[in-house]
Amino acid sequence: MATPAVTYDSLCRQLATKQYSPVYLLHGEEGYYIDALVNRFEKILTEEEREFNFHVLYAPEVEPGAVMDLCMQYPMMAERQVVILKEAQAIPSAKLNQLHRYVASPADTTILVICCRGAQAKGKELLAAVKAKGVNFESRKLSDYNAPAVISDFIRSKGLKAEQKALEMLRDYVGTDLSRLYNEIDKLTTALGAGATVTADAVERNIGMSKDYNNYELVDALAVKDSAKVFRIAEYFKANPKNNPLVVSASVVFSFFADLLAVYYCPDRSNDAAVMAEMKFKSSYQLKRYRAAMRYYNPFQIIEIIAAIRRYDAMSKGVGSRQTDHQLFRDLLFHILTAPGNIKF
Repeated sequence: MATPAVTYDSLCRQLATKQYSPVYLLHGEEGYYIDALVNRFEKILTEEEREFNFHVLYAPEVEPGAVMDLCMQYPMMAERQVVILKEAQAIPSAKLNQLHRYVASPADTTILVICCRGAQAKGKELLAAVKAKGVNFESRKLSDYNAPAVISDFIRSKGLKAEQKALEMLRDYVGTDLSRLYNEIDKLTTALGAGATVTADAVERNIGMSKDYNNYELVDALAVKDSAKVFRIAEYFKANPKNNPLVVSASVVFSFFADLLAVYYCPDRSNDAAVMAEMKFKSSYQLKRYRAAMRYYNPFQIIEIIAAIRRYDAMSKGVGSRQTDHQLFRDLLFHILTAPGNIKF
């Protein structure tokens, strides 16, 4: 049986119960989890133990041999020592790989933490040794697809509940930057208190995002072809470009129509439960939005709209157009609302 992947939550539980491994490799594109875990490793020792047994090294400033020598030392007046090697992504992989000689036979009284923040660790022998003797944690970037679930889980961990609209507003406004996301949720926790529900009004009041003019409302308006509302939102985006980057808006609109096409081709699209399971929807409101859109868009129109969004993406990057981003975006919205679905095969 394959060994389950190490997750941030499982690693936190291990550290909380003092189930320590001699070596940890923390690497990957998402820096938030690595920083949070390093903070936990820094608290393993008591203040008295830290004086002689806690060491922070920076890979560009120290040779692998010196790191290994330090790790082989016995702790002073403590059960163990903690050695944290930071910025390991900044040295050549061949140099980092030299640490495999220690990792293959690590000291029982040392906890070595190797941090490659923002990049995957290289070195075949080092990775193999870590997997055999320690813990290999890869911190992956949050994707647009699983962002709502991660946001929802974190809000629950803070003792709060959240409306679906509030979750999508947070995803659209903050994006997939976990550090910023968790900081905004912490602000909501402080402002609302335990047991409260995060609503669209709460997000608007405490984070500064409009509950009426955002990507969530734009998709809702497009779903039912509410042209007046669509173009009011577009004008708001034009007047507030900093908080409403069109690259994000276009991505959200694309995801909606791509999923709408997928709903059309679900094996049992007339069965709500089957569609929700197939599409992995977390809320019945999500399905309601797609059901509404199916009354206004057929599959041929959706295919035409997806092609138009792809053209918009290329033109917004300067391919074949001299229009401003907002002019192009308005044209895209008009095309979506009026797409005849004339697809030639």
